[in-house]
Amino acid sequence: MLFPTDIPSIKNRIHKIDPVGYGITRNYLDGKVTYLSPYISRGVLSTREITEHVMQLDYQPHQVLRLIQELAWRDYFQRVWQQLGDDIFEDIRMNRTATRSQKIPKALLNASTGIHAVDEGIQTLLRKGYMHNHLRMYVASISCNIGRTDWRLASQWMYYHLLDGDLASNTLSWQWVAGTFSSKKYYCNQENINQYCGTKQKGTFLDKPYLDLPTLEVPSVLESVENISLITHLPKKETPLLDPSLPVLLYHPYHIDPNWKKEIKANRILVLEPSHFREHPVSEKVINFMIDLGKNIDGLQIFAGEVGELVELRNCKSIYTREHPSFHHFPGYHESRDWMVPELTGRFNSFFDYWKKAEKVLFPKSSKAASTPTLFYTAPALSLQKR
Repeated sequence: MLFPTDIPSIKNRIHKIDPVGYGITRNYLDGKVTYLSPYISRGVLSTREITEHVMQLDYQPHQVLRLIQELAWRDYFQRVWQQLGDDIFEDIRMNRTATRSQKIPKALLNASTGIHAVDEGIQTLLRKGYMHNHLRMYVASISCNIGRTDWRLASQWMYYHLLDGDLASNTLSWQWVAGTFSSKKYYCNQENINQYCGTKQKGTFLDKPYLDLPTLEVPSVLESVENISLITHLPKKETPLLDPSLPVLLYHPYHIDPNWKKEIKANRILVLEPSHFREHPVSEKVINFMIDLGKNIDGLQIFAGEVGELVELRNCKSIYTREHPSFHHFPGYHESRDWMVPELTGRFNSFFDYWKKAEKVLFPKSSKAASTPTLFYTAPALSLQKR
């Protein structure tokens, strides 16, 4: 799957959404997923925009509910980040099973786990910057719960390569799998992988009943671990030219919205801060994807430096940006994001606490929400399978 960056192609992908097919097949590698996740993560599209489009289609509420609920998880994870701040990058709950290493299994880095679907998925991630959600869960489970390594470095490695990398969704989903943001760890076996990936593999270290997996010895293929250094290469820093008589619009990696205030004349700057990418590195492929998306914004200038270095901003009367936990320090007025249900703010005890409130707004006369949770909202939504 390729991810074009021109607006006509992105809009065409919206029009191809099949909410019924999505609800039935989204867990399969060849299912009818939307492939909109990179555009949502980068702020080109919003969950609200997609929700409004889907609800205007000629479907009954129950036919679109699953897709809408999956989108709601994205907003929920962002709300958790707002609530907890950067504490989401540490264990939210105590890990009840000791990890043997803070490093990452080499078999993941080399796509050599021996699980064919997983290894092919890793190779696709490295080549194209995308991995299906079910595979993301499998990889996280293999790393954390079978290989018994800490979730942090492996989650950073996956985020580094994802075009649709979303810090809240990726981090909290890895924590969910590892059991530090959930009541129990997530396990997958070979039968489950075969079912959803279309493989017929047998004899692997996961070819066991679910009850055997928590006590499984670390397989030899996962024993070797490695500490990796993830580095972001930014473009050359060039100071943007500003017209002090015009307002300044500051964009960031999660806000590359071509429709934001497009009707006004303004200085438009996409700020790529080295400090942010030192803490949360991404690949050159991801940086180029952001820059290419920025080409849809007329007059956008790229500044690969700290926002505090833009001393010319002191001469500008009005500065605007869009709210995000990583960029609270940006100067000016921080506009709210285009939330699916902007009325919902504050703290939520769980996703279902959030969803029950959202459902009353979105589907005031329809049926109850489905009861199966969804994971890994760095890509098109996925539901956890009952075992």
